[in-house]
Amino acid sequence: MTLIQRYLFRQISLPVVAACAALAGIGILSQSLDQLEVIVERGQSVWVMVKLTLLALPQLLSVILPIGLFVGALIALTRLQREQEMTAAFAGGMTRWQVISPAARLAVLVALVTLFVNLFMLPWAQHEARRQAFAIRTDLAALLVEEGQFVQGPDGLTVYVQQIEQNGLLKNLFVYLDDGKKVTTWNASEARFGRAGGVPVLTLTDGSWQQYSSNGVLNYLSFDNYTLDLTPFAGTTEVIRYKPSDLYLRQLLNPSPKLLETAGSRGELLAEAHSRLSSPLYALVAMALALAAILGGAFSRTGYSLRIAKAAGLFLLVRVIGYGLVAASAWNAWMNILQYVVPILVIAVAMRVLFRALKPRRSRRRRAGALKARTA
Repeated sequence: MTLIQRYLFRQISLPVVAACAALAGIGILSQSLDQLEVIVERGQSVWVMVKLTLLALPQLLSVILPIGLFVGALIALTRLQREQEMTAAFAGGMTRWQVISPAARLAVLVALVTLFVNLFMLPWAQHEARRQAFAIRTDLAALLVEEGQFVQGPDGLTVYVQQIEQNGLLKNLFVYLDDGKKVTTWNASEARFGRAGGVPVLTLTDGSWQQYSSNGVLNYLSFDNYTLDLTPFAGTTEVIRYKPSDLYLRQLLNPSPKLLETAGSRGELLAEAHSRLSSPLYALVAMALALAAILGGAFSRTGYSLRIAKAAGLFLLVRVIGYGLVAASAWNAWMNILQYVVPILVIAVAMRVLFRALKPRRSRRRRAGALKARTA
């Protein structure tokens, strides 16, 4: 790139980065508020909430990158055009393609980043988030304890905890177990869930153990430390069920019979695969529409509000149509081709509008007058 092209690239890329960062921040804040349930109702640590929030970031990026590119490009191009820097570039002998080349390179770069996110970061993050959610759902600590309440577990187990500290320490624990033959109780001033040799256990500190035998004899034992084996209560028949958005591209294109039973039909997986491959094209759509809105018409000192509004409306409409095509393609495989045709067609129309500005249309009256002058 020439010096002026590098300057234009910097002037356009900075607002784009700022717009993407702002949208990502809003998305992360929204996700973090949704994940507060993990702490409030599931008793998980703050780190778990942060991890789940960050794992949602790739999915956010695949959505906000084209939008951030569109918003940032409009801001930058409007300023450059209003300050007549574009006019100075044209006056210096640069062609229209040389002027828009930095913007086009930025759009291709964003499209490549989006493609990388869709093919690698998104399925990995979704896999990890699904595993983490499954671990939380089947976590004994979350299932068996709730602060200030008696919680009934499986096989006659009842647990009460007076207080749960942020680090997971349980205060004033009471455990009641009735297996039908005998009744056993434990109480401890402190307790903590953990694992010993891969087995889930509950470590009790400074407590006592009582048991009524079948003939009504009470056995009593006080202890400093006691380890309660939770293996009989940890059994679960649940399995992780993945969605199409959680799978890698190779799994979407060539799913195993097991995936088809749990993740969705072959049509749904194929539609998701084509969505991953076609969605980067919307970054090119965003830049093409932004360029057409600012440079696709005459210079205006009063602003380009109407043209920007039309471009924004068209971009929103095209993106909604794209999402609709993904849903429709799940049941009509032939519509997958439209996931590529629609954005490419919009790019072609926008570029046509952009370069048509080089040749202003003349009215029919002026063309007729010029024809008479030539034939006179």
